[in-house]
Amino acid sequence: MMTTRLQRLKRVEPGRRFGPLARTYLGMATTRAGRFISRHLFWKLDPLLLRITGGRLSMALVVRTAVLETTGAQSGARRRNAVIYFHDGDRVTIAASNAGAAHNPAWFYNLRAHGDVLVNGAPMRASVVTDAAERDRLWQLADRVFPPFANYRRDAARARRTIPLIQLTDH
Repeated sequence: MMTTRLQRLKRVEPGRRFGPLARTYLGMATTRAGRFISRHLFWKLDPLLLRITGGRLSMALVVRTAVLETTGAQSGARRRNAVIYFHDGDRVTIAASNAGAAHNPAWFYNLRAHGDVLVNGAPMRASVVTDAAERDRLWQLADRVFPPFANYRRDAARARRTIPLIQLTDH
């Protein structure tokens, strides 16, 4: 289990308005360079940065992120990844977007194999959202939290991939 100084998840309600600087930053996330930097630098540094700062700072800057800790599907090793999240009632929702890439992130397979996860050190149970109407409703909320998700879904669809949504509940 992860022993860190991570703070409890701050509540993220969809619908927050972004200022000009945040909109510019989020616009960068949809560019080819922005996605490359995000996938290959930011998301690798974030778990460490979030732990060092007690969950107060990440490379995402304008979007709330948390450390998702899974158990490797094949290796059984503990894996830590930063994820964008938001609240839907008492559930936490995350998207396995992988910035719209043609494949799911490795952590998605880990959590499908082992649904008990830690989020900022708190034990939670993960379940993949399969109901189409519920997915549509959650995507509307997700797009308000992180507008580039819409572009990520479009790009994933071109590669014949549907981005999974996962809901986390207290364990």
